[in-house]
Amino acid sequence: MRVQHHIVIVEDDPVTRAKLAGYFLAEGYKVSEAGDGEQMRAIMSRQPADLLMIDINLPGEDGLRLTREQRERSDVGIILVTGRTDMVDRVVGLEIGADDYVTKPVEHRELLARVKGLLRRVSKNRQPHAGLAVRHFHGWTLEVVRRTLQACDGTFVELTGAEFKLLAVLTANPGQVLSRERLLHEISRREWDASDRTVDVLVRRVRRKLKDNPRTPRIILTSHGEGYFFAPDAVQQSVAVPGFTSDTLDRTTLRA
Repeated sequence: MRVQHHIVIVEDDPVTRAKLAGYFLAEGYKVSEAGDGEQMRAIMSRQPADLLMIDINLPGEDGLRLTREQRERSDVGIILVTGRTDMVDRVVGLEIGADDYVTKPVEHRELLARVKGLLRRVSKNRQPHAGLAVRHFHGWTLEVVRRTLQACDGTFVELTGAEFKLLAVLTANPGQVLSRERLLHEISRREWDASDRTVDVLVRRVRRKLKDNPRTPRIILTSHGEGYFFAPDAVQQSVAVPGFTSDTLDRTTLRA
């Protein structure tokens, strides 16, 4: 029997909201509608959501603020739907915990595909993990399942969700050049285009937190014209998790 996932559409425009709700109801989902953050919270207090579809331009509390709030509380899937195309908004949305980002006008079939993929990952990552993946490099310790980054002096460094995913993917593939396209797909399941600088921004921020000099990096290296790769001699130890895949990275509670 198919599980009926609960989607909450948070959109202040009633016409847009009704069209999205009608489409996903017809596809077999349980759908609730909210015009703002207060209505969204009221709905979720009655029935937890599996996925939130949040417009950034909301009255009062905007979608970015709601995304940060919900990511602090749960691992609910979050897709930001907005008319904005600014790369800064995209980076900020991913860093505070959104799983995906789509711009208006939204093609319903594409959005449905994104929703299905995200719900599969949410369901998979709500299953308990049997082990712990630990990676050591240049005095740093990255615990993948616990989602922590610890310095050699024992202090913990906070990573945003997108920064953690980037570092986890790179450390899982030492010595392998990963294109910007692949890295962006691993972080947000979005398609990359030549004008998208999201990955470069995230690499710069992770290097800064690792104290990895961008002019002469030792940990995250640049392959000009191709992408980035993790220094092949950097990872000293890795404890594997049975069945662990890159999908494990898709749920993260780390925040800025």
